Amino acid sequence: MDLGDWRTQLSPDSRQGAVNRIMDTLKRHLPVSGQEGLRELRKIAVRFEEKIYTAATSQSDYLQKISLKILTMETKNSAGNSQNPPDPGKEKIYQ
Repeated sequence: MDLGDWRTQLSPDSRQGAVNRIMDTLKRHLPVSGQEGLRELRKIAVRFEEKIYTAATSQSDYLQKISLKILTMETKNSAGNSQNPPDPGKEKIYQ
C-alpha cells in the first residue's frame, strides 16, 4: 500500500479544522494585535500543519501529532503561568 494514500482520503475541511485548532491555541498563548498579527499567526499555523501532514504516515498519525503538539503548547504555557504568577504589588513598587 502506498503511504500517500491516506492523504487523498483527508478532506480539505479536516486540514482546515486542524489549522483552526492550532490557530486557536496560538492566539491563546501569543500576544497579537490587529489583522497583520492574525495573518502572521495563520501563516505559522498553516506551515505547522503542512509539516505534520508531510511527516505523518497515516491519518491517525497525523491527528495524533497535531493533538500532541497542541497539548504540548497548552501544557508548557500552563506550567509557565502557574510557576510565575504575576505579582500586582511588585509592579506598583517599581513604577
